[in-house]
Amino acid sequence: MGSNSNNHGTKRSARRLLLVDDQPILREGFARLLDQEPDLKVCGQADSAPGALKAIGALRPDLVTVDIVLKGMNGIELVKQIKALHPLLPVLVLSMLDEVLFAERALRAGAKGYVMKQAPTDEVKTAIRRLLRGGRYLSPRMQERIMENLSSGGGPAPGIESLSDRELEVFQLIGNGCATRQIAQQLRLSIKTIETYRAHIKEKLKLATGMELIRLAVETASEQQRNR
Repeated sequence: MGSNSNNHGTKRSARRLLLVDDQPILREGFARLLDQEPDLKVCGQADSAPGALKAIGALRPDLVTVDIVLKGMNGIELVKQIKALHPLLPVLVLSMLDEVLFAERALRAGAKGYVMKQAPTDEVKTAIRRLLRGGRYLSPRMQERIMENLSSGGGPAPGIESLSDRELEVFQLIGNGCATRQIAQQLRLSIKTIETYRAHIKEKLKLATGMELIRLAVETASEQQRNR
């Protein structure tokens, strides 16, 4: 009896988290995992940028997790808006998209950490707790890569670096073998909009044909896999 009462007391003082992800099964499963932790409590969930901003204003969470692939607005754009409106609120980007391409962009946008959804649950909890203590979190692999880039002046290929956040998202999905229709469905955008993004990507990367774009996207995705 006493033990239960202590647990409830601890839970009342738990840090409050808002989860932003447009896949309800993943989001709700993740919420259940976090709610098992005595020091963490999911106070709300959202599946879009407007829903997230409204929930932040209403619920005042201690931390927000944000996916990059969201309905309408790109997750990195959402991070920028959260940073502008709530500068002290820590944001952890939790995404299926490769950290090699997106982690630095997320940090520049104002996120305090980046974890891939493929990471072990314990790593995600570690990242959340580090951010709640005022720290930052990147995987050891990504920390090493950023240090190498700083010392060598390296980084992503200049062409790829010129892509916007949404163009880079489309580029990665092409590299993962997704067709235009699949990308449109995943990003909740029209096929015509995805075709426009593809045209912009080809122009920025100086590629003549759609096949050249697919080849480069697949090569880039393969290189990321090899570097893991």
